[in-house]
Amino acid sequence: MAGQARGKVTIDIDECKGCGLCVESCPPKCLHLAAELSPYGFHPARYNGQNCTACGICFYCCPEPGAITVYRIRAKGKTFAAALGGEHAAAV
Repeated sequence: MAGQARGKVTIDIDECKGCGLCVESCPPKCLHLAAELSPYGFHPARYNGQNCTACGICFYCCPEPGAITVYRIRAKGKTFAAALGGEHAAAV
């Protein structure tokens, strides 16, 4: 599912416990478990930097509150006024 990213994911490695639920549930497969360990001894999830659709499935399936944040990238050409008019949905 290649294409221009419509979103971005950030993962707090201090909150991520490396369960892999977000990796398995990500439709465009833009998440993976890191090879290196976090300070707590887990392999945290990582965003590969491309193909995110900002669907939010990773956010909803994560059992750790605050570990994943999903950002939706506004399409070029959209103004702030248009976003206030309801053409731009808020990300999770």
